[in-house]
Amino acid sequence: MSQNLLCEETSPYLLQHKDNPVHWRPWGPDALMEAKVANKPILLSVGYAACHWCHVMAHESFEDDEVAAVMNELFVNIKVDREERPDIDTIYMSALHALGEQGGWPLTMFLTPEGEPFWGGTYFPKTATYGRPGFADVCREIARIYHDEGDKVATNKNAIRNALQDQAKAGAQGEPAPDVLDTVADRLAGHIDPEHGGVGGAPKFPQPFLLELLWRAWLRTGDDRHRDAVTHTLARMVQGGIYDHLGGGIARYSVDERWLVPHFEKMLYDNARLIELLNLVTLGTDDPLFPERLHETVNWVLREMVTPEGAFGASLDADSEGEEGKFYVWTEAEIDTSLSAFSSADVARFKQAYDVTAAGNFEGHTILNRLDQPDQLDRDTEALFARMREVLFETRAPRIRPAWDDKVLTDWNGQMIAALARAGAAQNEPTWVEAATRAFCFIRTRMIINGRLHHAFRAGRVQHLAMADGYANMIRAALALHETTSDRTFLSQAEAWAEEVHAHYWDVEGAGYFFTADDAEALVVRTRSVTDDATPSANGTMIENLARLWFLTGKETYRGRANEIIRTFAGELSRNFFPMCTYLNGLDTLLNAVQVVIAGEGHPADELRRIALTSPLPSLVLNMASAHLPLSHPAHGKTVPDDARAAAYVCQGTTCSLPLTDPDALHSMLARPL
Repeated sequence: MSQNLLCEETSPYLLQHKDNPVHWRPWGPDALMEAKVANKPILLSVGYAACHWCHVMAHESFEDDEVAAVMNELFVNIKVDREERPDIDTIYMSALHALGEQGGWPLTMFLTPEGEPFWGGTYFPKTATYGRPGFADVCREIARIYHDEGDKVATNKNAIRNALQDQAKAGAQGEPAPDVLDTVADRLAGHIDPEHGGVGGAPKFPQPFLLELLWRAWLRTGDDRHRDAVTHTLARMVQGGIYDHLGGGIARYSVDERWLVPHFEKMLYDNARLIELLNLVTLGTDDPLFPERLHETVNWVLREMVTPEGAFGASLDADSEGEEGKFYVWTEAEIDTSLSAFSSADVARFKQAYDVTAAGNFEGHTILNRLDQPDQLDRDTEALFARMREVLFETRAPRIRPAWDDKVLTDWNGQMIAALARAGAAQNEPTWVEAATRAFCFIRTRMIINGRLHHAFRAGRVQHLAMADGYANMIRAALALHETTSDRTFLSQAEAWAEEVHAHYWDVEGAGYFFTADDAEALVVRTRSVTDDATPSANGTMIENLARLWFLTGKETYRGRANEIIRTFAGELSRNFFPMCTYLNGLDTLLNAVQVVIAGEGHPADELRRIALTSPLPSLVLNMASAHLPLSHPAHGKTVPDDARAAAYVCQGTTCSLPLTDPDALHSMLARPL
């Protein structure tokens, strides 16, 4: 069938390509069968709606009639939205890594008709440049090799398949070293850029899981180096150009080491983890910068990312009007005109603080940032700057906006729900908790089909069984809502989902969770991993979930599963601990959780609960059901003193504090490193 078949899809990314002259097919058995019948290799192109280089390759090659003609003649062309089908993306991105290539999007892979990868890359220019061949020439050569050099194709595909299967196999089980948390924290702290914060040079990513690990290390050990690494990095990020100083929210990464020039797309998951981190640091420090950025970012989410159904959309594009970052950047003349109501002296102060010059700092334009003046100025000056930013925000509003990918993804929504629930409770912002609850209820009611959680929703259609990280993040969201609202229906839902994910994703031979369900579409390999990518790993997230479920219910099954995951992947720590921060954070919760158990009722109990929720401890577990504690719990049988209506017990390991009836005393116990 010689036509583009994407017009019936719901993914905004796929719909961006529905008018291409390329005869795109969505992934599915029909496309694979077409390749088999025609004896053509498959050209698989994977990207996402907010991806700048995906747009570049589309404009250069996929919208070009001559390039499209070559693609249509030689291949069956399949287009995949990596956010809608992360199960497909993770396989073929891993295949690219097995070829020794650096990953990224657009991902361009060449497959046999059976879906087996044998070669690939990322972005290819339309015409040969800087020693790189043009895309049409690449297509011709790959097709020639496929038909004329079958042995070479077979060698490549077999090597890649073996590498993918090895990645999914269970390694030798072990036990993490007793000091692994502190050892890793010390080594990671040594990698923090002392000048700009963050890890490494350009490009530089926020890496919130790593920063949370260092934050936990400070709270656990009292070593200020770890706290300072977090606060320094976070301050540089939210004062840099990677942060939107007018609208709030952070971009996906910085192309430079200073956090100045972002890759301008805003992703829901990055901002969920930024909200969590800003909330913890706000609670653990006195710097006014962090609560300001926290409120700005949440305001952006609630203003621009909420779908009509009450859930959260996926991303905002990097581009508008065909240019990356055009919506966000300024000329000095535009700044002067927009702020003409203010005195010239005040405008000059603003321009100096926000790096506004005639030459600009990005392709002749200015990305607003405070990197050269990161410290908070006096209250009156900061208030003046806030009014000026409001004027610029209103001036910017009529510009052509970046496209919004409004599909609802279960895993990403779970991250934002948990972030808003915990931050809303800690910051006394009930509307944040309400927004989290609405999104949770939408997913629980509209994204479950035949009793099974699904992955994506858009335009009234629910698609694809949830992956393991969808379950993991929604369990995490349910637990956050349970602890922040004391509503046990959320705990019941978390337990139900924990049983579902165990029934359909658990590796019965090697422990841990596969990424896809046992009854999901069969792909060339069933992946299983503990390493974080742009989002946290399902197995790492489930360690913490299972630990919390054990603390909250006393059911030993949960602790047993958490320990099986920990032992299964312990050997990975000796190879590369950098992408295992979520795993290690879950281990920290299992080993070192601070449990706050509140006995009693009424206003005194509510006040103690409110104080507990303002703790900067990410491993704190709050239990309001003291009467239901199992015999094994260290707070079992503890009651309210005769002269009080409520009391809190702070427990670690097998011991608990004396009853605390004074909220200030509870605050003091939970506010500093233990």
